[in-house]
Amino acid sequence: MITISVCMIVKNEERVLARCLDSLSGLADEIIIVDTGSDDKTKEIALSYTDHVYDFVWVDDFSAARNYSFSKAAMEYIYVADADEVLEEGERLKFLRLKESLDPRTEIVQMLYTNQLQYNTTYNFDEELRPKLYRRLRGFVWQDPLHETVRLEPLILDTDIRIKHMPLSNHAGRDFAGFERAVRRDGGLSAHLSEMYARELLIAGDADALWRSVPFFEGQCAGAAEEQLLRQAMCVLVRAARLHGDAELFFKYAMKNIAMGKASSEVCFELGEYYFGKKDLYEAALWYYNAIYEAEPELNLKMAGSLPAARLSESYQILGEEEAAGQYRAILEGFLREAK
Repeated sequence: MITISVCMIVKNEERVLARCLDSLSGLADEIIIVDTGSDDKTKEIALSYTDHVYDFVWVDDFSAARNYSFSKAAMEYIYVADADEVLEEGERLKFLRLKESLDPRTEIVQMLYTNQLQYNTTYNFDEELRPKLYRRLRGFVWQDPLHETVRLEPLILDTDIRIKHMPLSNHAGRDFAGFERAVRRDGGLSAHLSEMYARELLIAGDADALWRSVPFFEGQCAGAAEEQLLRQAMCVLVRAARLHGDAELFFKYAMKNIAMGKASSEVCFELGEYYFGKKDLYEAALWYYNAIYEAEPELNLKMAGSLPAARLSESYQILGEEEAAGQYRAILEGFLREAK
């Protein structure tokens, strides 16, 4: 049987920490909790479960805090938990069976992260596989009978263990502040963080957060960013400009996106929203249709599915075209079923 260190970073989690740790009872051989500055009862609760509670001075870097928590682990595997996660009883039993039977050569175990659309800020799916269990020390081995090379790709096991994400609120405001600080501090973002920033803005960003991001994403469009990042930046800029009422900026990036070849669904949807606001419903319907059928989504799948379908139904309802309205209501229902 493998041994497991549960590693967590926490701050002001008094309302959910015990719930999480209770659900991990019997699974962990040690629990490592790194507190990044709580001023509630989080540390007191943590100390009732483990002696391994450490303080970490927050430096605006989740990775630094995670790495510190990993440095304190001593077991064969590390399970990364957040305080707002819960393993329900059936999933705990699956986890125990996994612990008893896991091939120790396995380096990463993925589990199904569920309930993501509650307080959603970045996700397109309510359930997806995520790496959650990591071999603490990785052994490098040679492979192939000739022209031998060191195996670099990790051995990954996908499981059907479901981890329920149960936040009490969304963290979009905190996240946007973090992205903005990182841009000011570092002068930019990695490709991964840029995509996450863009996705979170399109899914959960209000008009103010979107407008504050304009200089960063315009900088990406002016630079030598790869095509995917350019398209993502344009999606954000078009939405930000429409909500801010800047028609010149809106059409500048909408037309650039379309001129690149295959248009982005998010841009087509925003063109639909622009004309819907102008009460030019046939023109709006044209762009909503394009968002679904003639374009590809970059960041928010709903802008290629349920959102334009709902607007198409609404547009044709206003126009008095009941048959078309009913057709798109049925399409909308199909998208909503797929999302569950």
